[in-house]
Amino acid sequence: MSELNALFRKRIGMPENETITFDTLDRLLDLTALAIPFENLCVTDERTSVISRQSIMEKILIRNEGGLCYELNPMLYFFLLENGFDAHLIRGVVYRHDVGEYYTIGRTHATILLTHEGQTYLLDTGFGSNLPLKPVPLTGETVSSRNGEFRIKKEQTEYGDYVLEMKLRHKDTDWRIGYTFDSQKLVTDETELNEIQTIIADHEQSPFNKSPLLTQLTERGNVTLTNSSFTQWVDGVMTKETIDEERFKKLAKQHFGL
Repeated sequence: MSELNALFRKRIGMPENETITFDTLDRLLDLTALAIPFENLCVTDERTSVISRQSIMEKILIRNEGGLCYELNPMLYFFLLENGFDAHLIRGVVYRHDVGEYYTIGRTHATILLTHEGQTYLLDTGFGSNLPLKPVPLTGETVSSRNGEFRIKKEQTEYGDYVLEMKLRHKDTDWRIGYTFDSQKLVTDETELNEIQTIIADHEQSPFNKSPLLTQLTERGNVTLTNSSFTQWVDGVMTKETIDEERFKKLAKQHFGL
């Protein structure tokens, strides 16, 4: 077993001798979401490094940090390859609900397509608290998890040929767009991940280079931390606390291990 395979299993609490099958991907995705936070501290602290298999492994599995989509999904992708799955990285464009259109700064969302028995599925562990927690088929079929309902619609957009839609549990009453992606444009080189990181870190319209954001699913909901607030969802009930810098550091350590 490779170092990456062993370290990933240790980080999420999955035994080394457990065989990963398509039927156990739900559990794998759930354990990953519970163990590894979505966070942008490397970006806001201006300490990004060149993205590679080794650098991602060191950041997430050795230093036990979290990351953004271009780190979290490649990490899962490498693990899936190690365990015999037919997986590919792709890029997508996230939908901006505040203005009703897709981001125009480029294909900055990295995610995974996996093929099993002739069927293609989307897997995503790098979309903040909007995680399906299950493989989502490209057939349009709705999948349900403790985080809500998710489906993929075949729709030609300016940026791709499919759209991920979601209805988050306790939060959404109607379907809303997550992101669009191009199923034909596979990421074949790590330079593409570095291109995403550069946009996220440097572009004036990037949503992740202004202030800290940490979010993670929990057994009963999710937690989100910024430099000014701490929000918890527990069994559908939200509480929000205004915080200062000292409280931020304490909560980052307590809830995210950072």
